[in-house]
Amino acid sequence: MLFPKKVKHRKWFTMRQHPVKEAVHADTRGVTLAFGSYGLKALSYARITSNQIEAARKVTMHHAGKTGKVWIRVFPDHPFTQKPAEVKMGKGKGDPVGFIAEVKPGRIVFEIDGVEPAVAAEALRKAGTKLPLKTKVISRT
Repeated sequence: MLFPKKVKHRKWFTMRQHPVKEAVHADTRGVTLAFGSYGLKALSYARITSNQIEAARKVTMHHAGKTGKVWIRVFPDHPFTQKPAEVKMGKGKGDPVGFIAEVKPGRIVFEIDGVEPAVAAEALRKAGTKLPLKTKVISRT
């Protein structure tokens, strides 16, 4: 799983909670293919956990085979906290549980190269099913 080697502050502020308001603001960085010939583009806003990124990476690498090269264009560096089950309100913020990556519409999440177009499209489609957002497969033309 992906996670930072070291973080300066263990607990960050919680981000905005309303996904509809966040979906209006499209991303401006990481919106074009930089490494591979095919990519998985986010069409909606979501917070992707490191476990979800790893699941999508595994299925993409498995489908790409030995000849394919896969790039991950997002990194989960934002810690999120959670209070234990059946704990009363108050008594401070919960303990850090994991890390997330905030993905806005337009962001390229994965890129792939070195495989046939049909294989790349299928690998990225399967990776998209592992993520909690709407995606589409794009290609360099």
